[in-house]
Amino acid sequence: MSTSTGPTNTGTVTSRSTKRRIVCTIILLFVIVAVFVVKLVDIQVVRADTLNSDSLGNRSVEDVVYGSRGDILSADGVVLAGTVMRYDVALSPKNAGPVDREVDGKDTTIPLAQTAAEIGALTGQSGDTILTMISAALADNPKSDYALVAKQVDVDAFQALDKLDIPWLTFKKHPGRVYPNGAVAGNLVGFVSSEGEAQAGLELAQDSCLASQDGIETYEKSGKGVPLPGSTVEVSKAKNGGSVVTTIDSDLQWFVAQALAAQAQKTGAAWGNVVVQEAKTGKLLAVADYPSVDPNNVNGTPNPDDRGSRAFTASFEPGSTFKALTAASAIDAGVATPGDKVVAPYRYIPANGADINDSSIHGDLNLTLTGVLIESSNTGMSKFGERMSSEQRYDYMTKFGVGTETEAGFLAEDSGILHPWEDWDNQTDYATMFGQGLTTTAVQNASIYQTLANGGVRMPVQLVAGCRQADGTVTEVPAAEGRQVVSAAAAKETSEMLEMVYQQAWLKDVWNIPGYRVASKTGTAQAADGNGGYSKGYIVSVEGFAPADDPQFVVSVTLADPVNMNTSAAPAPIFQEVMSQVLKKYRAVPSGTPAPALPATW
Repeated sequence: MSTSTGPTNTGTVTSRSTKRRIVCTIILLFVIVAVFVVKLVDIQVVRADTLNSDSLGNRSVEDVVYGSRGDILSADGVVLAGTVMRYDVALSPKNAGPVDREVDGKDTTIPLAQTAAEIGALTGQSGDTILTMISAALADNPKSDYALVAKQVDVDAFQALDKLDIPWLTFKKHPGRVYPNGAVAGNLVGFVSSEGEAQAGLELAQDSCLASQDGIETYEKSGKGVPLPGSTVEVSKAKNGGSVVTTIDSDLQWFVAQALAAQAQKTGAAWGNVVVQEAKTGKLLAVADYPSVDPNNVNGTPNPDDRGSRAFTASFEPGSTFKALTAASAIDAGVATPGDKVVAPYRYIPANGADINDSSIHGDLNLTLTGVLIESSNTGMSKFGERMSSEQRYDYMTKFGVGTETEAGFLAEDSGILHPWEDWDNQTDYATMFGQGLTTTAVQNASIYQTLANGGVRMPVQLVAGCRQADGTVTEVPAAEGRQVVSAAAAKETSEMLEMVYQQAWLKDVWNIPGYRVASKTGTAQAADGNGGYSKGYIVSVEGFAPADDPQFVVSVTLADPVNMNTSAAPAPIFQEVMSQVLKKYRAVPSGTPAPALPATW
């Protein structure tokens, strides 16, 4: 007999188990999704700014954009100091490795050693140097992303390096300073440091015009350190500097520098300078120094004193060229005329006890004021100078600019030495009548003769015409206003006496310039020894202007200790050569009438 059994609950259990698994899975998925949502909210909302900033910081690079320093220009627009683009070369040590490059139409992998050698060949380094640079950087920091390879390579080197197409090699461009004329005008222009900081000359004096302002830009880089195209953002704009326009004639400056150097070397001079100035404006057309610095190679001039312009910075006793100032002062004061007579002995002891003598022994000379200048007699000039009080003479000297820096604004300019007249001892009281007991610079001496050439009106000495800003605006030096120092009549009579010096003095054949009337005077003075006394050397000079009937140009020549020719015969040929060139270059009209004949003796 069979027995019947009812249905089991196995299916029910299985169904319930499946449902539980499904529910658990759903709950787990919800939990996972919830965690992701929370994390996403944290990243996208809560910490979004911080994370974005951190991320950008890891791939964003801030870079300096250099503004270009302004040019220094001659009056005729020639660049005396300029700016060219230079490039700093760097590499990423962590990314440095073989480079894939197409060679002869085939994809080729260039080994690191060969790539390093290619870089070094263009930067002046060996391949081993480049490899050592990479390994040293990685040894210090395995994640190193920067190593400087070379600074300020020129455009040709940059283009050749860039053509190598090395992804881990980068370039940073910035301006570099160049001086196309080298040592010509280097004494005036000055120079900058390797970092572009103004160091001397007009570079430093006019830095407020020339200086540029750097800008900042950022860009994003890839994991390999390569800048990402289109990621550059300008943070602040770079601003270029302005250009300084000088009064210097570049061609004339070159000519004068050559003439000076040739004669200085021939005569064995320790140093020398030549100043060319416009008589009617006070503008400096040329200021040459020997030796002079080449701003492209400052270290090539080891003596710091040779790196500037002694025409501005080195004062000395002017000697007999100063007698023209005393003569003009006496005439203006109404105590002398060109024809006034004195007896000039070899030695003169005035009432105050000073002891004055001429350069060579001679008997008593019956000289006019004109003759005193021709013979360059110290005793004769003393007899005319003593007709004025010390205070009067001091006043005239200061009006001529003695003892004061000129208006040129040249850095470290020497004001010269002119003690107050109350401090003069008996000897100095007389010595200042013929250019001793005081000091002047070559530029100051040129200014004295400019005053005499310009009808007694002293014009401010000018070296800089203005500043031309990068946007085209021009800031000009205010128009110069002259000052009447002596009367036009006194200046004219002094000029005519100096023409007699030119015609009759012992150098008349050496400095002769056919077709033009010239007014000139020589000077010879013992050089200071730096200890309050005199050395065995001499400083010799010539000052003058032409055409004397309508003065246009002043030329001042100074040579220090020309051991092969220690007289005024040393600078005279330079004066003749430079003045001839100036008259020719500017097409000065030849003199139409002869100089008046003034008596020198009686």
